[in-house]
Amino acid sequence: MSTSMGWALIGLCAVVTAAIKGAGPFALGGRDLPGWFSRVITFMAPALLAALVCTATLADGDKLAVGADTAGVAVAGVLLWRGASVIVGVAVAAVITAVLRAV
Repeated sequence: MSTSMGWALIGLCAVVTAAIKGAGPFALGGRDLPGWFSRVITFMAPALLAALVCTATLADGDKLAVGADTAGVAVAGVLLWRGASVIVGVAVAAVITAVLRAV
């Protein structure tokens, strides 16, 4: 793929994304969403983040695998669950992953 084709694809993706984001307010016409729907929407971002973390942690090409990165994320998850800061969690995950890959 050429560079100009790549930039054209990025531009097209930006236009499609803007159209999709604009379709919601246009379709609702200024009406408020029902309360139950607003509560569901608040859970969508954490669910998407969890799905991305699981996929990035367990994916190895086209199959699922448990490896060094899985152990690093698991230990960081336990640390964050126990109240550690995000910086500590990321640093510990990086160190554990690097040590396991080196071994």
